[in-house]
Amino acid sequence: MNIVPTNVNYTYSLLRKNTHDLLETFPFLNVQIIGNSVMRKNIYAFKLGNGPNKVFYFGSIHANEWITSVILMKFIEDYADAYVNNSSLYNQNIRDLFKSASIFIVPMVNPDCVDLVTGSLPTNSFAYNRAVEISSSFPDIPFPSGWKSNINGVDFSNFQHTLLINRLDWRLLCWIILFSKFLHILFFHYLLIYYHLLYLND
Repeated sequence: MNIVPTNVNYTYSLLRKNTHDLLETFPFLNVQIIGNSVMRKNIYAFKLGNGPNKVFYFGSIHANEWITSVILMKFIEDYADAYVNNSSLYNQNIRDLFKSASIFIVPMVNPDCVDLVTGSLPTNSFAYNRAVEISSSFPDIPFPSGWKSNINGVDFSNFQHTLLINRLDWRLLCWIILFSKFLHILFFHYLLIYYHLLYLND
């Protein structure tokens, strides 16, 4: 399969298209909209599997780390393809993994500023000009390539603050509350490109 491209700048519009195409190709995928960004872009969450061992993966928390969205979306595609073909992924039989683990994935937490960093946000938009204004206070950080925060300049590393600033709805808050029941919670960054599949069948 080759639904998710890995050789282009990954944007919110590509995420939406890939989500639609993945659902058409693999209708068993469970996808929910769990909230919206400041600019009212959807925050998508995928659930892979029905097993008791639960893990949660987040991508593009920092906008300039948008490559993590590509990795997670490609993982979803590879997982679904392996499930259909009853094959293995990273030495794990995916149908066995489907029964033993539930993998929750939010591939793009920060869509507004992924578009800012990748050049998809119009330079004449209010949001872009607001980002320029904020960035002027941080002259040592290249703009827009070094941008990490949301469009209001709030770093997503502080989730309690982010929930208030980003106006994410109650469904995402419910998911956050459930964190205590997850075996692993991984916030993907450049230096954390690792799937914990080895632990999920234990």
